[in-house]
Amino acid sequence: MPTITFRYLAYIFLFLFLSTISVNGQSNNSYLGDGPHAQLIIRGVTLINGNGAPPRGPVDIVIEKNKIKDITVVGYPGVAIDESKRPKLRAGGKELDCTGMYLLPGFIDMHGHIGGVAQGADSEYVFRLWMAHGVTTVREPSGRGIDWTLNLKKLSRENKIVAPRIIAYTGFGQGSKEPISTPEMARNWVRNNAKKGADGIKFFGAEPEIMAAALDENKKLGLGSACHHAQLSVARWNVLHSARAGLTSMEHWYGLPEALFDDRTVQNYPLDYNYLNEQHRFEEAGKLWKQAAKPYSEHWNKVMNELLALDFTLDPTFNIYEASRDLHRARRAEWHEDYTLPSLWRFYEPSKISHGSYWHYWGTEQEIAWKENFKLWMTFINEYKNRGGRVTTGSDSGFIYQLYGFAYIRELELLREAGFHPLEVVRAATLSGAEALGMDDEIGSIQIGKLADMVIVEENPLKNLKVLYGTGAIKLTEDNEVVRVGGVKYTIRDGVVFDAKRLLSEVKEMVDQAKEKEGFELRQPGIKE
Repeated sequence: MPTITFRYLAYIFLFLFLSTISVNGQSNNSYLGDGPHAQLIIRGVTLINGNGAPPRGPVDIVIEKNKIKDITVVGYPGVAIDESKRPKLRAGGKELDCTGMYLLPGFIDMHGHIGGVAQGADSEYVFRLWMAHGVTTVREPSGRGIDWTLNLKKLSRENKIVAPRIIAYTGFGQGSKEPISTPEMARNWVRNNAKKGADGIKFFGAEPEIMAAALDENKKLGLGSACHHAQLSVARWNVLHSARAGLTSMEHWYGLPEALFDDRTVQNYPLDYNYLNEQHRFEEAGKLWKQAAKPYSEHWNKVMNELLALDFTLDPTFNIYEASRDLHRARRAEWHEDYTLPSLWRFYEPSKISHGSYWHYWGTEQEIAWKENFKLWMTFINEYKNRGGRVTTGSDSGFIYQLYGFAYIRELELLREAGFHPLEVVRAATLSGAEALGMDDEIGSIQIGKLADMVIVEENPLKNLKVLYGTGAIKLTEDNEVVRVGGVKYTIRDGVVFDAKRLLSEVKEMVDQAKEKEGFELRQPGIKE
């Protein structure tokens, strides 16, 4: 008897030890969601399916394992549901009562960095914030190395970690033993990148002949591509050059105003400008759209029409520049208090070293210039959408006071500001992203046969996108009580149901532990006491 007891205790200790081992920062005993199920029926929900169609409901949606098997209209608004019309639950199946709630396709973040060493943000923290905000697919535009990202992609696919589906893009030249200096070197690198299993390439610009060779080879291999047209190369290679050479999507807006120049060839740089001084870089960038051709002018229309003809995708990432037009707003966003790690907060503060922390002396003049910049930029993006162009949703979180997950929802609000109807905003966040990734036969809309990627929220997000924030929206009741409503309730990825609010509480616990360990108290920059 004593022997059995000791052996039993040994097994318990072994189990407890193994359950605390982490894989890439993800604890094996961490919450991994519920499912997939042989049958899961979501009952009584109002469907916003992502393709631009208006909401309809109540509907019941049947999921088998990770696929949508049936969508059944089961009633009418304000009328009791006829139970005989509802799909039948099989033995061993599960029901999710979502009566009165709203269901959308899983969100796609087309520009999502999986944390960063400088930011002190690991994948476990980042993934939970994304998933808590309904982001079920993320295109990472380069990161800590393709092998690291592909390992996380595999673990996510196998549901061994809490994470969105990962689309892995490698930074052009990343991992090369020497700088890529010839077209043949570029082609070889592209081929090797594909062999490693990457889904595409993120470019920042290079010599024209190298860009042309790399894009041509990548296109032959059928892989995706994105580019941040950095100022160091854009004078000779802007967005039009990239699109003509086979680039499938652009990020931010660099390279687009340069393609729209009609009375100059380079940005109007001050003569004391230094690119490595980030206040110079971002301050002058805020004046760039005013140097481009005027909206709806002949040259403006010509560039837009050519990009449309090339089926080119724009991923604007408005949110990541919002602090440029309103630093106070971005810095004081309410979610920083509970969900921003101390290391991230320090990274955001004014710095000559940290990327994007360019608040050396940021003031009224810079913000006014950026507000005008946004108006012109948004005009182009909205008109591109109106003419049938593809616009997607990306966040580029982890910089400039923009927090993972929360920043993605802010991007939705900024698309609305640009002129998108809320249904167009949802389409940009879902189906348009799936089309850009070449995955619209699998994800991006709620359709029979597609993967079960879904966002469920208790409030109507079309009436108020703020209900998608983890912190919810402020509302005054008829009894004059101030309450919080919304916040994503469930995120479903590949048929696995995640309690979004639980994920967010786990993030808060991580932040609380970091604060306690470091003795950290959140204070505004420059305030000592």
